Amino acid sequence: MQPEYAVVVPVKPPAMGKSRLQGLSGPLRRDLAGAFALDTVSACLSTDAVGAVLVATDDAAFSSRFADLGCATIPDGDSTGLNAALRQAVAEAHRRWPALVPVALCADLPALRSVDLATALGSLVEGGPSFVADAAATGTTLYTSPYDAFDPHFGPGSRGAHLQAGALEVIGDLPSLRRDVDDLDDLRQAALLGVGTETARLVRGLALS
Repeated sequence: MQPEYAVVVPVKPPAMGKSRLQGLSGPLRRDLAGAFALDTVSACLSTDAVGAVLVATDDAAFSSRFADLGCATIPDGDSTGLNAALRQAVAEAHRRWPALVPVALCADLPALRSVDLATALGSLVEGGPSFVADAAATGTTLYTSPYDAFDPHFGPGSRGAHLQAGALEVIGDLPSLRRDVDDLDDLRQAALLGVGTETARLVRGLALS
C-alpha cells in the first residue's frame, strides 16, 4: 500500500506526564509516560499506510529517542493548548509532506497495534474530518482532516465536540487504538491487550491485577 498519512504525535515532556497514575513513584510515572509515547510511535512507524511521523515535544533530550526510531521531531512551540499546538505541528507536516493526509494521534497508547491503526485509517472518509473515540466513548485518540480543514477539538468531552463540529466517527472494535492510559485501571486494561516493548519492560513485576 502506498503511504498516505502523516501522523503527528504531541508528547509532553515525561517529567510532566501521567500525574493520575497514583500509587506509583514520580520517577516511574515519568518513565511510563515516556514509554507510552515511544511505543505509540513505534506502532505508527510499522503501519504501511503511514508515510511519516512527526513528534512535537519540548523535551530536547527525549526527542532524540524518537529520532533514533526514525521519525521527525519539532519543538512543541505553542503553549496555549493542545489543539493550538497540533495546528502548528500539522502546518509543519504540510510543509514537509504536502501530499500526505495529516492525522493527530494521542501519545498514551502503549498497547497500540499497527493492525488497528491501519484498519482505522482504511475506514476514514476521504476529504473530510474523522475521529476515533477512546474506550470510555467520551474522549478522542485519533483525529484527521485535510490540511486546509484541520480543526481538532481534543480535551474533556472531545468525542461530543468532534461530532458537533461535523467530524465522522470511525466505528469498529479497534481495542488497542481506543485504549489510552490516564490511570492505573487504564494501564491494567492496556496490559491485558499487550503493551509495547518499552512499557512492558517497566510494568513487568508491577501488581496490576
